[in-house]
Amino acid sequence: MEAKKYDVVVGIPSYNESKTIGHVVRMVGEGLAKYFPNTKNIIVNVDNHSPDDTRGVFLSAEVPEGIHREYISTPEGVRGKGNNFWNLFNFCRDVEAKITVVVDADLRSITPEWIKYLGYPVKEGNDFVTPLYSRHQFDGTITNHLCYPLVFSLAGLDIRQPIGGDFAFSSKLCSYWLEQEWNDMTRQYGIDIFMSLNALFGDFNVCQTGMGSKVHNASAPKLGRMFEEVVYTLFSTLHRYKSQWLGKWLTEDAKIVWQNEVRTVERYGLEKMTEPQSLAIDIVKLKQDYRIEYETYHDLVKKYVNIYTYQKIHEMQLMDFYDVDTMLWTQIVYRFFYLFGGASEEEKKEIIDALKPLYFARSITFDYETFRYTVDFAEKEIKNQALAFLCQKPYLLGLHIGNHMGSDFHS
Repeated sequence: MEAKKYDVVVGIPSYNESKTIGHVVRMVGEGLAKYFPNTKNIIVNVDNHSPDDTRGVFLSAEVPEGIHREYISTPEGVRGKGNNFWNLFNFCRDVEAKITVVVDADLRSITPEWIKYLGYPVKEGNDFVTPLYSRHQFDGTITNHLCYPLVFSLAGLDIRQPIGGDFAFSSKLCSYWLEQEWNDMTRQYGIDIFMSLNALFGDFNVCQTGMGSKVHNASAPKLGRMFEEVVYTLFSTLHRYKSQWLGKWLTEDAKIVWQNEVRTVERYGLEKMTEPQSLAIDIVKLKQDYRIEYETYHDLVKKYVNIYTYQKIHEMQLMDFYDVDTMLWTQIVYRFFYLFGGASEEEKKEIIDALKPLYFARSITFDYETFRYTVDFAEKEIKNQALAFLCQKPYLLGLHIGNHMGSDFHS
């Protein structure tokens, strides 16, 4: 059993990543050899039984002598990023890993230094290390428009990439995650925000580390399963910790104690970021996709938004003009988030489905606002949006107070 203990584990979750995982393994191996030369290290590919020989490429990639490797897969037919992490967490617990680093399997910009940037903060006493990337504004839209502003406003922490994909964590936090309740969404794309929110509200030491540019298989705004799983996990986990963020606002004698403080966390890694990955979007296709989603979920949109929002959204659809500005977006998200907390499982699915076209409309609006300008300008606008969520918390509080007084916010 002693031979199966490891100090540093680097996990690479994957599904059909044979084209890129070899490069990732080589960079990880070099990083471990250079920055953790005196520890027992292993690279673990946690896979979803990929049919494209991801396993073969992983095991055949060259790594420095002394770096161990292990391939772990879910059973054939069992998919989900969260299921890969479940296997990784259990492996790390079994081998008593002190430091675990996770990197995406499709990375093209990874360097050996990424292992240092992610691993060293855990070595220095942090429990959870989140990444800071230089990313194009068209990349990471779920992060930009939902996860980041809600973490910023409700958790009160300026964590820029709560679902970045590349993390590091301590053994204590790993055990904590395994002790939490895992639902079907957590076992899929919901895993990243599940990890972040439980670390933030679980009173663990959290920091960020500068990584530079993230070049990977980026995509335009995603709907379907990924959106559903991330948003379901985001909303449900935030509601589970409601006593922590709502409790800061209301005292026992019903007096409102308003706190608009957002704490920055310690930063490691690169201070100066490289230029982000260059991306282009097909705005015509995005608008076509939006119209399909709106037509599909029109009745649900009408059911869950207020009259003003419905009229505005419906006019956008008719005129092919998109103007979901920041303040309207904050109220849409807060309303849907509030309704989600008291909904049945069927209603929760309806709420997320109704949010899909609205999220698309917000993304298109933001793209129109920022495509002429620099990435730095767009990043400032993303920060301004997070500040708007922070300043609009009275709207969310009003929904909760109204419910307490018996008001019907479904009408």
